Amino acid sequence: MIIYNVTVNIDDSVHNEWLEWMKSEHIPKVLGTGKFEKATLSQVLVEEDMGGQTYSIQYRSYSREALDTYYKEDAEGLRLEGFKKFADKMLAFRTELEIVDEYTVKFK
Repeated sequence: MIIYNVTVNIDDSVHNEWLEWMKSEHIPKVLGTGKFEKATLSQVLVEEDMGGQTYSIQYRSYSREALDTYYKEDAEGLRLEGFKKFADKMLAFRTELEIVDEYTVKFK
C-alpha cells in the first residue's frame, strides 16, 4: 500500500476558509478520482517558525499504478485549484510512503 502524503502550512489569515475548502471540496474531489481508498486529515502539533497552521493529508492509494495514474490524470488540475484559491498563503510539499507492515493491539 502506498500513502500519498501532502503536508501543508496555511497562513492564519485564511486558515478557516482553507480548512472548510479541504473538507468540503478538495479531499472529496481527490477521493472522487477513484485512485484512493481513503484520506486522513491531521493537524501537525508542532509550532512552525514561519507561523500558520500545519496539516498532513494522507491519501491511501489502491496501488502504485493507481497513484501514478493520479499523477498523470488528476494531480496538476487539483493542485492548481488550491494555488488559485490560496496562492501565497500556503506552502505544500508531498511525500510518498510505503506501508511495510501494520500492527494492532489485541485485547484479551
